[in-house]
Amino acid sequence: MGRKLEDLAQEAMELAPESRAALAKRLLDSLESPDPEEHERLWVEESARRYDDLRAGRARAIPAEEVFAKLAVRSRE
Repeated sequence: MGRKLEDLAQEAMELAPESRAALAKRLLDSLESPDPEEHERLWVEESARRYDDLRAGRARAIPAEEVFAKLAVRSRE
């Protein structure tokens, strides 16, 4: 890579907002994402880990009503 990351970042910050957004999308799209089967496997592992944490007392359940109430307050701030 001939140019330093900081130089590229500084140049990108000088672009118009629409151009920066388009560049950001292109960069994000260029990252490899897992195939659907791998994505599913990762979510199954994560949900199993969260369930184990809940059963072992390392996490606690929060009622949906409480979560949505907190989100509603945050969205008004």
